[in-house]
Amino acid sequence: MKLDFSHAALIEVDVQNDFCPAYTGPSGRSYPQGALAVADGGAAAGPLNALAARLAASGGRVIATADWHPAGHLSFASSHPGKRAGDAVDLPASPGQLLWPDHCVQGSQGAEFHESLDLRPVNLIIRKGCRKDLDSYSAFFENDRSTPTGLDAYLRGLGVKSVALGGLATDYCVLYSALDAARLGYQTIVLLDAVRGVDYPAGSAAAALDTMREAGVILLPSEDLA
Repeated sequence: MKLDFSHAALIEVDVQNDFCPAYTGPSGRSYPQGALAVADGGAAAGPLNALAARLAASGGRVIATADWHPAGHLSFASSHPGKRAGDAVDLPASPGQLLWPDHCVQGSQGAEFHESLDLRPVNLIIRKGCRKDLDSYSAFFENDRSTPTGLDAYLRGLGVKSVALGGLATDYCVLYSALDAARLGYQTIVLLDAVRGVDYPAGSAAAALDTMREAGVILLPSEDLA
């Protein structure tokens, strides 16, 4: 697929330690399994790095997003006595909020980007889920579906027409980010070799791909972008 890289952006979604299995980084530092590890999650970094380098050399933009939760965030099961990860609660701004293990707490090792992700081409980092009472799956909007992260304004100001997305996880933050990008009018591409799904509940990763395809999102491997 031919893409005008000078009017395109790559969005690297939440490639953070808490979403990855245990690994030893390029520095030799060892990291334990993340609190919400996605199987093979670290493998998303390789194709993202390759495409980011190509974009940067052609005048495109690279954005990395990160969950950045305060301690005691209301999406954490630990913040709700008697609740477990996987339960749902109705929060004032986001009814049906799914509860998760404590993860990506601000300033923690789990909130750091995976060491294999090359941040040198990154032009902008979007930190989301920063409010204690409001989660954020999408790179564009918080979970109230109305509070913007600022990413749309940034991309429009640069004349970006197309966005490619990869990262973690297929069935949550990649899904919501891709659907919002398509709804906002961007040509939207999800890179199949650069995403991994948490697949909770079972089958949700495959269902997410179907949902994105039905919304007009293009699904292809990163090597198919020319």
